[in-house]
Amino acid sequence: MTSTLPAVTTLKVPAQRQPVPTQRSTSRTEPPSRLRSSRPDLILCCLLLVAILVVQGWNIADYPTLSDDEGTYLAQAWAVQEGRGLAHYTYWYDHPPLGWIQIALLTWIPAALSPDSMTVGTMRAAMLVISAVSAVLVYVLGRRLSLPRWAAGLGMVLFGLSPLSVVLQREIFLDNLAVMWTLLAFALAASPSRHLWHHFGAGIAAATAVLTKETMLFVLPAVFVTMWRHSHRDTRKFALTGAVTACALIGLSYPLFALLKGELFPGSGHVSLWDGIKYQMTRPGSGFILDQGSGSWGVLQSWLYYDRVLIVGGLAGGLLLLLTWRWSVTARALAGPSCAVVILALVAMRPSGYLPAMYVIQALPFLALVLAGGTASVAHAVLRRRRSEGEKRYVTGARYALAAVLALAACAYVVPRWYDGARTAVTADANAPYQAASKWLSTEVADPASTRVLVDDALWLDLVHAGYEPGLGAIWFYKADLDPAVTKTMPRGWKDLDYVVASPTVRRDAVDLPGVRAAMEHSTPVAVFGTGDDRVEIRQIQTASGGVR
Repeated sequence: MTSTLPAVTTLKVPAQRQPVPTQRSTSRTEPPSRLRSSRPDLILCCLLLVAILVVQGWNIADYPTLSDDEGTYLAQAWAVQEGRGLAHYTYWYDHPPLGWIQIALLTWIPAALSPDSMTVGTMRAAMLVISAVSAVLVYVLGRRLSLPRWAAGLGMVLFGLSPLSVVLQREIFLDNLAVMWTLLAFALAASPSRHLWHHFGAGIAAATAVLTKETMLFVLPAVFVTMWRHSHRDTRKFALTGAVTACALIGLSYPLFALLKGELFPGSGHVSLWDGIKYQMTRPGSGFILDQGSGSWGVLQSWLYYDRVLIVGGLAGGLLLLLTWRWSVTARALAGPSCAVVILALVAMRPSGYLPAMYVIQALPFLALVLAGGTASVAHAVLRRRRSEGEKRYVTGARYALAAVLALAACAYVVPRWYDGARTAVTADANAPYQAASKWLSTEVADPASTRVLVDDALWLDLVHAGYEPGLGAIWFYKADLDPAVTKTMPRGWKDLDYVVASPTVRRDAVDLPGVRAAMEHSTPVAVFGTGDDRVEIRQIQTASGGVR
């Protein structure tokens, strides 16, 4: 009988380690095992989601200004819907096609009900679905990373209501879809149930994110850091091996697709994946982001113009959490998002890299989470315990007063700036010149079917719906110089054109496109909409005799 006493004592040890006092002292709200069963979480998440969708959806077609990238992705989605291939022109492996295939699925029903509505401004509404899913995933991930309920809600607010988010998440960018899949990968990697299939699913979601926008490849280490921390010690090797294998197998489908088409490597008479990668890797850089004369500096200033709080606070929070991860519970919990913030920041700081304006979209959820986590850490430091027997009453009051002052100061700084950004987004009409140009080309041209117009992709689908021939009548201006399938139909160059729609994008890029530049030089404005640099000119081509074509 005495030999069994040690075993009984050993069985009682786990009960002695129950962290009941710690739970009370930290004042943390532990996430439920199933979030959908927690009514407070559901109520808070739903209320915040409604606010996010109202702000992002109000005036969505009129602000911000339509971009050529949006038009390109939507036109490629239209080509998929119409069975014309993977793009409205020759697909040349500039990006994996999975991104606009998803856009095609999102816009399929409204396009089928009203084909003329398949335009950039109208179809921006489809991005609200992506914003909604991503915002919910930010909240879910915050709770799974042990943030208290209010901090997870703060992360959701920072992600969905920041003026930077309101502007960029409205637009039809591949980055927004890739962020949704990346957040799903993080949420599955941090699953409290630790099922192996959750980790396999995280690998699949991560691969889908990369095939949606290839730059999400940089975030994969942060996904696996999260999986390492949240997987069970006994099955960690299986979980990571399965996730990496699933991610690799899905990711290899893209080069396999190119190989089966005979377009993996360069050759005569066809495009290739190799050339597409080479172009992306060797395209002219925009300079060092902290060099005031560089293009990257200008992009950074445009981000800071909309929201300094999220970018500066998120970067500072990410660095702070990484530096304090050894002794901070919150820092260890947010190791994955912190790694993502630091990695994306380092990539953006490459001196020779190209920094597009939409790059920051990939960092938004992680900046929001680490800033919310840093706020939770400060709150925990100030309000870490109730008044003890030895603590003076005025010390307790001072701690709570300090917390209130910090909260009020933060609100006083952030709310007016966010209000101004949100007011612009829901009231400004930045696309009136585009809408007027589209109407003019639809009503003032006698025979659209036989008319050839150079136009940017923001208006390309408008012209297709107005009766212009896709690809050869309505011509995406880049293709007039860069696509042999188009240039061979223009043996006389600019003389084979009727109009040039000189939008800001066309005027800017015509410098590097000799055919487009010649068309601009040999044309005169017949209609101008808007003023200044944002104007849209419809220019009619002149003949050698001085008349119009």
